[in-house]
Amino acid sequence: QVHLVESGGGLVQPGGSLRLSCAGSGFTLPYYAIGWFRQAPGKEREGVSCFSSSDGSTYYTNSVKGRFTISRDKDKSTVYLQMNSLKPEDTGVYYCAAEPILGCGLTASGYPYWGQGTPVTVSS
Repeated sequence: QVHLVESGGGLVQPGGSLRLSCAGSGFTLPYYAIGWFRQAPGKEREGVSCFSSSDGSTYYTNSVKGRFTISRDKDKSTVYLQMNSLKPEDTGVYYCAAEPILGCGLTASGYPYWGQGTPVTVSS
């Protein structure tokens, strides 16, 4: 059973940075996509970034390009989301998710495994 645990959320001022971590276990297939999603109050969950373990490719939604970076520490089975130049509109609960596929995508419905989420608040 795949198990994902997020950490690193918190309160930060606009322009600040946070690094989210997604620690995974129970992976039995050779390739997984790991995605980061967020959900703001009253809004639908949206894909932020994803990492493909099959070829190392990464994808970002347009609103975070140039500010967020997704990376993986294979030895620690952990995927990180470095978030810089944070804006109030980045506020929400951030979730990591896993999907046993080659490549990766930002469609939440494709991911069967989810963590519990970590809250991020960007406010002065």
